[in-house]
Amino acid sequence: MNSELLATLEYIEQERGISKEQLVAAVEEAILKASSKAIHPASSLSVKLNRTTGELQAWAKLEVVESFPNNDQILLPEALKQVPSAKVGDIIDVEVTPRNFGRIAAQSARQMILQQLRAAEKSVVRVEFSDKEGEIVSGVVKRIQDGAIIVDLQKSEGILAGKDKVPGEQYAIGERINALLVKVDTTTSGPSLILSRANANFVKKLFEREISEIHDGIVEIVGLSRDAGSRTKIAVKSNDPRVDPVGACVGMRGIRVRNITGELGNEHVDIIRYEDDIATFVTNALHPAQLEEIEVDEDSHTLFIHLKNENSRLAFGKKAQNVRLAQKLVGWAIKFIIDDAPRNDSFEEKKKQIIASLASALNISADAASVLVNNGYLSLDGIRAADMGDIAALKGLDDTALVAISRARQGAGE
Repeated sequence: MNSELLATLEYIEQERGISKEQLVAAVEEAILKASSKAIHPASSLSVKLNRTTGELQAWAKLEVVESFPNNDQILLPEALKQVPSAKVGDIIDVEVTPRNFGRIAAQSARQMILQQLRAAEKSVVRVEFSDKEGEIVSGVVKRIQDGAIIVDLQKSEGILAGKDKVPGEQYAIGERINALLVKVDTTTSGPSLILSRANANFVKKLFEREISEIHDGIVEIVGLSRDAGSRTKIAVKSNDPRVDPVGACVGMRGIRVRNITGELGNEHVDIIRYEDDIATFVTNALHPAQLEEIEVDEDSHTLFIHLKNENSRLAFGKKAQNVRLAQKLVGWAIKFIIDDAPRNDSFEEKKKQIIASLASALNISADAASVLVNNGYLSLDGIRAADMGDIAALKGLDDTALVAISRARQGAGE
């Protein structure tokens, strides 16, 4: 066991970066805990590992007495054999290594040693990676386990769970992979490093790494919203009037943003110029849809956006993705009002007309249509673009209205 133990400790030191002294201390503690009863009945025991030979020795602190010793005492004649200068009343270290101690330790302490080594390893991981939380780390795919990707990061393993993978991406063992280090968790038995490629901050960190103006603080990322694997909207502004923030992110002939989208598996990235004026900002966020008019309700933090019917699909996007990401990006609720007629009526009158029109188109009551309009579903196109589950979750729609809405969606080509 002795030579094998030293070789194992040296291997762990080199591979995992845990100091040999830390490992030796863990082994000594583990063997003492597992084997104390087999060593000696004394209450104060210690185990020492010879750093050169790998030999294990057990020691007890005993009091020197003249007669009738208990478990924590030793007779003077016996003490003098080990410590020639010993005298009655002294506390001396006495070697109490049992016969075949190496074998006893190997049998009784193996599991304890592994536990101690894991604890020592996690301590190193905590020190090594705690300041890297929120940053991009790079490793190699080590194995695929229950749908999760285990990534070798040299000094530890990271885990990329199913929910943190980008939909549609495939990974092969041995492939190099970049991911965001979301959390260092050394309390669990599995990999301590929680990784993500689906997190919105992964895109943010890619921009910071790729765009020198962002890294240097000349261009600032103001907001970001993402559907991982599909589309990202990122808002940027310049702190230097001489620098175009969008142009800096796109790069010459689009090379900079292409490097980022390449890392994201060609996920579509909209780079949007941030504006302090909310109406201008949301116009940029909903591009390329052409907006007719924007009414700003500061009290409810809502934007009522008028646009013509031919622009509604662009504004909503597939499955309402464009408006959903824009809404998250600007931080305001967005309600569309689609109307091609001249806008001479008051807002409330126009709203009544939209409710009546929607009620007729869907064959539902005005109350049910009002629920839809108040939640931003202002046209049949908007109903088609939305998820039926989201509509069904709205308060105020009974089963009759939901059936009629579903039929109207199907009739409209769903």
